[in-house]
Amino acid sequence: MNLKRLEGRIAVVTGASRGIGRAIALRLAAEGALVAVHYRTRRDAAAETVSAIEAAGGTAFAIGAELDSLEGVDRLLQVLDEELIRRTGINHFDILVNNAGIGTSPSFEETSEEDFDRLFAVNVKAPFFLVQQSIGRLRDGGRIINISSGVTRIAYPHIMTYNLTKGALNTFTLHLAQLLGPRGITVNAVMPGIIDTDVNASWLHTPNGRKSAVEMSALGRVGEPSDIADIVAFTASPDGRWITGQMIDATGGSHL
Repeated sequence: MNLKRLEGRIAVVTGASRGIGRAIALRLAAEGALVAVHYRTRRDAAAETVSAIEAAGGTAFAIGAELDSLEGVDRLLQVLDEELIRRTGINHFDILVNNAGIGTSPSFEETSEEDFDRLFAVNVKAPFFLVQQSIGRLRDGGRIINISSGVTRIAYPHIMTYNLTKGALNTFTLHLAQLLGPRGITVNAVMPGIIDTDVNASWLHTPNGRKSAVEMSALGRVGEPSDIADIVAFTASPDGRWITGQMIDATGGSHL
């Protein structure tokens, strides 16, 4: 049995300096992929992710870019091109994981135009243009995995704008799967529920907060970043070749 299902593949993971993105980068590297670890401002955290991958026998490098505009996308791809050409002689890659995003939003009543535009810039515009500008770099038979959210099937009006951005990402996933299918490229969205990351730590690590989160799940526990990373690794691997255009619920059965 080949435990290195992604040997020879190159993966780009946005927002990979911490949390779910870091777990995904570690998991794909463990499968044999060369991983580009994107970060926005947490250079040291991204370096730690790269170091952890290398300590485990994998290969990775970090790329810093602010992903809220086409300029930021261009910056990421410029550095990616340079690094891949230096390492492999070509600027092609196989797996794109759109994980970077803003995880919270003001209440519906308090959301300003600036809040709204910022959320859509990071959570929707950046993935849209990153895919658009990467089409020529993504090899046939490749994978695109968008990290969405379980809030797209569960009503949480108090974070409505965030929910809307993830709904847009799901629609984007569906259309991309149809568009890129002839090239053998699969496109799926993974929809996490409540995951134990530092983004959720302020309330999840309180007795009442954790209790309420556990009670939401049919499996009776809070999700871990590795739970999501394992799903991403499957869809990125040859084993996931016949799954495309799907919104994969990864909430642990929340609110069934």
